[in-house]
Amino acid sequence: MTTFVLIHGAYQGGWIWKPVAERLRAEGHEVYAPSLDGCGERAGQIRPGITTESQADEIVQLLFYEDLHEVVLVGTSSGGMVLARVAEQARERISRLVFVDALALRDGEKIRDIVTRSAAIETELAVGPDRHNPDVPPFPGLDPELQAFATPRCTLHPAAVFHQPVRLESFWSQPWDASVIFCRQARNPGEAHQRRCAEALNARWHELDTGHYPMLSAPDALTRLILSG
Repeated sequence: MTTFVLIHGAYQGGWIWKPVAERLRAEGHEVYAPSLDGCGERAGQIRPGITTESQADEIVQLLFYEDLHEVVLVGTSSGGMVLARVAEQARERISRLVFVDALALRDGEKIRDIVTRSAAIETELAVGPDRHNPDVPPFPGLDPELQAFATPRCTLHPAAVFHQPVRLESFWSQPWDASVIFCRQARNPGEAHQRRCAEALNARWHELDTGHYPMLSAPDALTRLILSG
């Protein structure tokens, strides 16, 4: 049995991992898919001070209080930043890293350095799409049935995660057992960004011919890649 901790991205919550979590559990693995502070069902708690580092600290505390070891950390989209910070802070508890079409920023970089398009909603506290605008779905590339499932669950993301530089003092200087899964149909964060991550970590490279939300659009294929390393 392997322990997996699945970290979601912006505008999401732990709910987005449900199809993959079900498949991993069916294989006998232990799976945690928490919603980060201010996200998903915790959107009502959004407030100043929620950052990549504070969200990562929550996951570090989860690993400690649940006494988890030999953990496979899986992160997607902005969750890749949280993954890296968690790994840096809890090195002794981590066995493997999986970046799923994920942002993998260097120390001092911020999301707006990589993803420059503006969001429909931007306030001092939160950033995100307008889930009530049918012309611009919040999760592009999903078929209508999946879009109907995902859209009502879309929530705004803490703004500081987008605008504050990430702090990673030692992550990129450490050796990791890592893999990068690139989704060919996704616009962001893009192949060049993800290849930079793979090269820096000497990570295994995989590709899926799907969009930015493979946990919904291709859960079988994504689960196989997560399990294979």
